[in-house]
Amino acid sequence: MSTPDTEVRIDAHVHLWEVGSGQYSWLTPEHGILYDDFTAEQAGETLADAGVGQAILVQADDTAADTEMMLSAAATHDWIVGVVGWLPLEDPAATARLLEKWGHHAALCGVRALIHNDPRPHFLALDSVRESLGLVAQAGLAFDVPDAFPRYLDQVVDLAQAMPGLRVVVDHLGKPPRGGNAEELERWQRQLAAVAAMPNTTAKLSGLHSDRSDYSAQALERVWDIALSAFGPARLMFGGDWPVSLLGGSYRETVEIAESLLSSLSPEEARSLWVGTAQRVYDR
Repeated sequence: MSTPDTEVRIDAHVHLWEVGSGQYSWLTPEHGILYDDFTAEQAGETLADAGVGQAILVQADDTAADTEMMLSAAATHDWIVGVVGWLPLEDPAATARLLEKWGHHAALCGVRALIHNDPRPHFLALDSVRESLGLVAQAGLAFDVPDAFPRYLDQVVDLAQAMPGLRVVVDHLGKPPRGGNAEELERWQRQLAAVAAMPNTTAKLSGLHSDRSDYSAQALERVWDIALSAFGPARLMFGGDWPVSLLGGSYRETVEIAESLLSSLSPEEARSLWVGTAQRVYDR
């Protein structure tokens, strides 16, 4: 197995939430096992049991309270090495205020918003959003783009080209249409390759469970090969997407699937996915 020692592995995509907090309006009883509390203590134990020693927390709600909860967790758990928080990207003034407020938190390493829930088709092209992302770039933070396909993946190309100083991270490989038709998969492949052609982009091997397709190394082999060909191992990183990944299986199974996919890489290439890319992109 071409992977580094387990204690140096970084999971670049972990969520926390408490359903009784009044946040996470998207989370309802219909989400089954996800409609529960998932705390830093649970996450730390789960990752350690699977041989993952460090993690970057990623926002799960478009609220300042969610980010502050993650920053607080990072202050008390040394295995949390970074936080990708939320910013109100449509409001540059509010974005500037929050960046100033959270600027002293060393854990803050990136930002994200749940743009896939926004009804506007060109959110990433809005002048106000670009202004806010300019502030993000100036602050030295990365910008994560969730669930980009089919609505936003092509826009990431223009964003990355227009803002070369912004480090753009495509979560979940852009959310390939596993279980879709061949035309959809080919469109995702073309768009992902165009994104990868931008030198300031990276992507996460994460969030690939699907209610329409098998979740196994064999089932993921094609999209993994496409992503590896597009980005190369030096611009990909592992993300477990816990606890959302529980919809596809246990966290340990998610790690084992990644191990299987990475088994053909050299030790140096595998280390990029387990450690190096995340450290570089999130400045950890």
